[in-house]
Amino acid sequence: MRHELPVEQLGAMGPGMAEAIQACVHCGFCLPTCPTYVELGQEADSPRGRILLMKEVLEGTLEPEAAQPHIDRCLGCLACETACPSGVSYGHLVSPYRALVGKKVSKTWIQRLKRWLVFATLPHPSRLRWALRLAAGTRWLQPLTPKALRPMLRMVPPRLPKQVTLPEFSPAQGERRGRVALVAGCAQQVLSPEINEATIRVLTRNGFDVVVPRHQACCGALAWHVGEPEKARHTARALMRSMPTDADAVISNAAGCGSGMHEYSTLFAGEPDEAEAVRFSSLVTDISVWLTKAGFVTPDPVSPVRVGYHDACHLAHAQRVRSAPRSLLQGIPGITLIELQESELCCGSAGTYNIDQPDIAAELGLRKATRVREADVRILAAANIGCLVQIRQHLDALGHETEVSHPIVLLDRAYRGESLIRGALESSKA
Repeated sequence: MRHELPVEQLGAMGPGMAEAIQACVHCGFCLPTCPTYVELGQEADSPRGRILLMKEVLEGTLEPEAAQPHIDRCLGCLACETACPSGVSYGHLVSPYRALVGKKVSKTWIQRLKRWLVFATLPHPSRLRWALRLAAGTRWLQPLTPKALRPMLRMVPPRLPKQVTLPEFSPAQGERRGRVALVAGCAQQVLSPEINEATIRVLTRNGFDVVVPRHQACCGALAWHVGEPEKARHTARALMRSMPTDADAVISNAAGCGSGMHEYSTLFAGEPDEAEAVRFSSLVTDISVWLTKAGFVTPDPVSPVRVGYHDACHLAHAQRVRSAPRSLLQGIPGITLIELQESELCCGSAGTYNIDQPDIAAELGLRKATRVREADVRILAAANIGCLVQIRQHLDALGHETEVSHPIVLLDRAYRGESLIRGALESSKA
């Protein structure tokens, strides 16, 4: 697509934005893969429609306010990149656009309040735990809460898992094969600490020393994807400083975090520490990729069970990781892996999307839960904390008893001789 972007005025991210716009030929292959186009059926809420809107705003022929509702409705799932035959790097356009233009558009007081609540809690595990406990204890006040904030309250779990302090160093078992650092994440530490515990046990079982720096910062993905690059760079720098310099890899077990760290080349473009950010980014590896490349110990057989796998967007589309999590699951004797319909369609979590766009997020969550129910699986595996929470919530709403777990948790349970289904006995048929 021809453009007249003032590339020099857009800074270090300008060339990438211009390249993405120029590569788009408006063919429409992206349309059936875009969750908002599937739900709303509006051209302006499709990838090619948004590209045209962003182009016109950047060229100065359209007011930012006219385009912003459609940009806000973009989940950033990047399914369009997977479908695009022209190789449009949509992520190199939408995140920088939000950083350059989105912050100039005025927001309502409720939007500003939501944004403040998100950044005051989600990147800080101790604050998030306190806030969730407070919210859970004041559910009776929900009718008095502004309507726009009620979806946030509905997301609060009735109970939180017990707080876990991870060891800073866990030695390899048996022959030592390497040394890795683990990114513990933010919300994951509070909502599902068993994922990190399982990750450490699986890595050490397979011969890797694991270092977990005690005072880790947020990776910055949360801020970057909503157009707050300064916040993102601040926390990303703190995270990079906290990590050991002698690690063979920086392991991520959350798709959103891994994707965010792989975007450091864009986030730090033109910054003095760009080279260091790119070097760090090159070390970031999803746990499933690391284990399948290195090889992992096959666990003893488990009771036969049907397991479905949901492709987290920021793993399948942003990182192009699809086969590794499936190989991990298929490496557990007793699992029959079932492919879901629309496996790669976003579940609606998408970082803070289910907070910012609760209606569309709920439709997508229900759609995903329905696909899980149709697949007749006993366990649904997903490699991202946001997906796990979103899908579990909507399966519960359907009254469907399906275990929702991270693949690494399932592998860990198999190693430990436990049932893959929480609370069940391994001797019973799953």
